[in-house]
Amino acid sequence: MSSVCEVAIVGTVGLPPKYGGFETLAHFLVLHLGQKMQFTVYCSGPDYPLVRPATYLSSRLKYLPFRANGAQSIAFDMVSLIDSCFRADVILLLGVSGGIFVPLCRLFRKRVILNIGGLDWQRSKWGKWASRFLRLSESVSVKWADVLVADNSGIASYLAAAYGRDSVLIEYGGDQISLPPVTDERLKRYAFLSSPYAFSVARIQSDNNIEMILDAFARSENKILVLVGNWAGSPFGRELKARYIDYPNLHLLEAIYDPDELNALRGHCSVYIHGHSAGGTNPSLVEAMHLSLPIAAFDVIYNRATTEEAARYFKTADELADLLNRVTPAEWEMQRAVLKEKAVRRYQWSTIAAKYAEVLNA
Repeated sequence: MSSVCEVAIVGTVGLPPKYGGFETLAHFLVLHLGQKMQFTVYCSGPDYPLVRPATYLSSRLKYLPFRANGAQSIAFDMVSLIDSCFRADVILLLGVSGGIFVPLCRLFRKRVILNIGGLDWQRSKWGKWASRFLRLSESVSVKWADVLVADNSGIASYLAAAYGRDSVLIEYGGDQISLPPVTDERLKRYAFLSSPYAFSVARIQSDNNIEMILDAFARSENKILVLVGNWAGSPFGRELKARYIDYPNLHLLEAIYDPDELNALRGHCSVYIHGHSAGGTNPSLVEAMHLSLPIAAFDVIYNRATTEEAARYFKTADELADLLNRVTPAEWEMQRAVLKEKAVRRYQWSTIAAKYAEVLNA
């Protein structure tokens, strides 16, 4: 083994980060630990079609001709895992799409650190057979990984109950978030910025309870909702947008990838609506806490654990509509400092990276 620990990160779209939570995690691990460890990050070639730098910060980037999400994620993870067996001391596997290949890594006597993320097989976007495969892949990878990382106490409890295995609790950071000002140019583009409004950002899929949120606000005509997502990316999203686009209090915006623009809309809302249900500590929820936003979250154990029971919660459109009409602006405002304190205490990237360093160096 080399004097510097060689770490392969498998399961992300790649770096620079431009997709989601695992990519942001990879970025901050490289940023905080890159002087102590040598990282190789496997990247989805189709997601970086034009510019493919060989390095990012201090990490090496290796591009594969597969997408890291969807059906191709199995091939992406398989090739990444096999290749990493020849170049790394430790493999950090993020997600379980290629988890059935984890036993191969043990043949090469490589340490595998597995962060399963959420319970992906429960997501309603998967068909019956895809869900069964993901469940199988999860069980194999959990059984054969050397160390399990849970990003939420609810996930830790699930791993203990379903597989009888302990895990290390390491969540996500969110302190990279910033609050851009409301400029005159933004006011011209987004007139709703001059009024109180609720905000949500999510992939437009049913397990994020998008329809439930839209239904609640459609009943509350005096409450403005701004919902940012990939509406055009699926028949489900296109149908929902067509059904609700004519409501004057609903602003259904396509996905925004400019962080400043997204945060300018998110950071100045009067309440943040979080509909995610599929498990784990969701990065967008942590970021909302760092922005000191009042939060109404879908009522599952993962969201309660992330917010330490300090948000408001709903399980149905009726319950969300009731919250919107019953909770006063002063009551929403009282959440801001409480949730911000929890975010600073628990969700700092320097703290998260230090916890990963302990696991990777063990």
